[in-house]
Amino acid sequence: MQLPAEAVAATVLIEVVRISALPTRRGVPYPGPVVAHWAGSEADAALVLIESLPGSEQHRCGFSPGWSIRAYGDSLDLALFEAAFCFTCHEVRMQGPAVPPALATQFFDPGALSAQTLLSLFRKAAP
Repeated sequence: MQLPAEAVAATVLIEVVRISALPTRRGVPYPGPVVAHWAGSEADAALVLIESLPGSEQHRCGFSPGWSIRAYGDSLDLALFEAAFCFTCHEVRMQGPAVPPALATQFFDPGALSAQTLLSLFRKAAP
């Protein structure tokens, strides 16, 4: 999977969100509680893991993501990007000021070891 390279390099903090619904309009964050904060080597490792997700073909489920990450730079005010993961339809939707249109929708293999590892990290983060 491809993430916006400059934003990845600028990321100092990741929020892990347990998504509770779809956003009410395009461009607003996915609603849900923030269940974890990853910084330093933990954030770096998560981004490397996400970038290692192998591609897949689209599967139709209606896009019902369960998890998202929000990446922040030094200012911690506005997310550089948010990536919402649907492990059912194999889709990731990204949004934010650092996301070019070509990267906004991507597909990943949820059965791959890297995807299962990511899902495990998400689940461990939830209360």
